[in-house]
Amino acid sequence: MVGALKQGEFVGSLDCGTTSVRFIVFDKHADIVAQHQLEFPQYYPHPGWHEHDAEEIQQHADACVEEAIKELEKAGWAKESVKVVGITNQRETTVAWSRKTGKPLCKAIVWADSRTKNVVAHFEHKLKETGIQVAPGVWKKGQEGVDVLRDITGLPLSTYFSAIKLRWMIDHHPDVAQAHEADDLLFGTVESWVAYNLFGGVKTSVHISEVTNASRTLLLNTSTLQWEPSLLEFFSLRPSILPKLVSTSEVYGNIAYGALSGVPIGGLVGDQQAALIGNKCLKQGEAKCTYGTGAFLLFCTGGEIVKSNHGLLSTVAYQAGPGQKPVYALEGSIAVAGSAIKWLRDTMDMITSAAEVNQLAAKEQDTGGVYFVTAFSGLLAPYWDPGAAGLLIGISQYTNPSHIARAVLEANAYQTRAIIESMKLDSGTDLKHLKVDGGMTNGDLAMNVLADLGGFTVIRPEMRESTALGSALCAGAAIKLFGWDLNNPETLKEVNVKGSVEFEPELPEPERQKRWRGWQRAVERSKGWEVGVDEEA
Repeated sequence: MVGALKQGEFVGSLDCGTTSVRFIVFDKHADIVAQHQLEFPQYYPHPGWHEHDAEEIQQHADACVEEAIKELEKAGWAKESVKVVGITNQRETTVAWSRKTGKPLCKAIVWADSRTKNVVAHFEHKLKETGIQVAPGVWKKGQEGVDVLRDITGLPLSTYFSAIKLRWMIDHHPDVAQAHEADDLLFGTVESWVAYNLFGGVKTSVHISEVTNASRTLLLNTSTLQWEPSLLEFFSLRPSILPKLVSTSEVYGNIAYGALSGVPIGGLVGDQQAALIGNKCLKQGEAKCTYGTGAFLLFCTGGEIVKSNHGLLSTVAYQAGPGQKPVYALEGSIAVAGSAIKWLRDTMDMITSAAEVNQLAAKEQDTGGVYFVTAFSGLLAPYWDPGAAGLLIGISQYTNPSHIARAVLEANAYQTRAIIESMKLDSGTDLKHLKVDGGMTNGDLAMNVLADLGGFTVIRPEMRESTALGSALCAGAAIKLFGWDLNNPETLKEVNVKGSVEFEPELPEPERQKRWRGWQRAVERSKGWEVGVDEEA
């Protein structure tokens, strides 16, 4: 049977998201040849807490690879047709495991988890009182310290980023603290953990982290693309826990087991940067937004770091190979996008499937004056308020489930607009169109609402697995498959070129501005609801 299978040239992408893992096999045009997806368990032990079992993520990843390869063979292709594999992943989610055993020391803390408010407050106080040592005997305190932190990392102090989560693990899990003290602790984001296992785990101990993921830890100097010693000292972390830094597109090693044993892994990239690459937004001024569990808008700024003064993050977009000059982006992150629809489905029982939200919302032409600030775990960009709480306001006896469903879609659009307004101020560029992908973009109504309230054209490609495609492009480029080159967008001109749909704004400008002012009022009322910090802590 194997002899009868055709030999092709394909790229595999292992996409380890927040709620599911999928393995997709692409051809050179980005057509999907085979795929398999599995959801994995989510753990919410306390309000504001969100955890994953890192071993479950790995088990689901392995199963997806095996099942997708079975599908590939059923379609008549030999598994040897997969020439290289890329990995993309939920970012910031923090994994701590033992150097000796290769096993996790506690549950992984997910990017959206907000338990670390007191840790953030502690380090804010430390910045104010002690500061950061930037040279022997030279300390920067107060606002100077805050500015130094942002200059080094492009990030603010927030519950969002990995160093804060890791510090909480060390302070609250004795096994993690003991491993840190005994030099037995390995730290990584999800791509680091998955690659470690695919390369053989404790047998080979390949401990690497890719620069777009590392740039989300609060430990990377985004100018030098090196771990920053002053920040390790600031957070009281041992350098030996850190992975070796690698670029976004290079061959890191070969898979050690399973159906793809011996196949090289050639691309590692955080999921939002992967979607930027998958949407081919590789030139300065191009932008995309991915609407998944959360929503993430990235605006390519080219070879220069643009410092945000309006609540955005400066982040690494990609590094096309070892030693190559990095490309940077401005990013705005929305904590709650698709997860609000899941909340309507799983908690409120207002819909039975995620797709139904569009049908329910379409029953009304507007929200009836209702605004829904979906701050389930605080607000991220550009507000940065971990104490904000979810808020439904404007409710009356007239309000029905359709109004609330529509308010969920509008919340997504308003938060996107807030980020784009900040990007205009930081970059001096007016955004004419926004490329979109992710599960929420399947609904035409959601996209019409986005265009109407945002006031810009929304472009939705036919093939919307942009995150997986981005890591596939990185992996293919690493072995020069199909002539792909991230430094030369022209080499990708035949990738994902099937028809796209454009959604134009139709809402009159005065009405758009009126609704926008209402959203801003609602956000102000949601801020600071949960103080979250007591004086003793």
